Amino acid sequence: MILEVDDVAFTYRSAPVIREVTFALRPHETLAILGPNGVGKTTLLKCMNAILKPRCGSILVEGTDMLRADRMEIARKVGYVSQKCEAGRLTAFDAILLGRRPHIGWNVSEKDLKIVEAAIRRLRLEDLSLRYIDEMSGGELQKVNIARALVQEPRLLLLDEPTSSLDLRNQLDILGIVRQVVADHDVSAVMTMHDLNLALRYADRFIFLRDGIIHAAGGIEVVTPETIEAVYGVPVTVERYNGFSLVIPLAGHEA
Repeated sequence: MILEVDDVAFTYRSAPVIREVTFALRPHETLAILGPNGVGKTTLLKCMNAILKPRCGSILVEGTDMLRADRMEIARKVGYVSQKCEAGRLTAFDAILLGRRPHIGWNVSEKDLKIVEAAIRRLRLEDLSLRYIDEMSGGELQKVNIARALVQEPRLLLLDEPTSSLDLRNQLDILGIVRQVVADHDVSAVMTMHDLNLALRYADRFIFLRDGIIHAAGGIEVVTPETIEAVYGVPVTVERYNGFSLVIPLAGHEA
């Protein structure tokens, strides 16, 4: 297993946010964490990266206890892309190069530069590499932040709503890149998402959170109309089209 989450609970100001969360993730798996706003998706993701400290439970990445590891050790294991990233006065190239920090000794090596250049090409950022990130659009900045996570060469990628500020083409590009990285390397990815259809297209494992606990977890078999209505309160049908499953809200619900 790459990721093992066991009986994790997090409380904010005495109010439980998530509780009794247990699951595991193997290499080459992409997991989508789904559920309505405020259900604890981002909180759970931040617990996996030890940004937040759970009230109880354990989180292991390849056997390393994330809740006891130092930040540099965590950065060598986990690449994290937050939903909102602050833009500083750095070029895109320098911002991406910062992702190599957990691996850099006294000086930046030729290997480090080649890894950064490869990530820039992979995300088609060549024309933006020398632009300052505080002059970029939200979508451009998100792609830079994902490139920075990739150059960490982590074992686990954590992405908090990675497509929230991207247009349709960039949504498909980014999620396609994440899926390809997971397929080509011995890594796993966890993404929080709102778009069920993008999740169905690019993830192979799913967790539905409801009231801070796991309502359903598994493969495509758990993405059912019954689960979606129970979690979101919206009646839907799940249909197959052109090789993909699609969630379609039933007509008349808006009334």
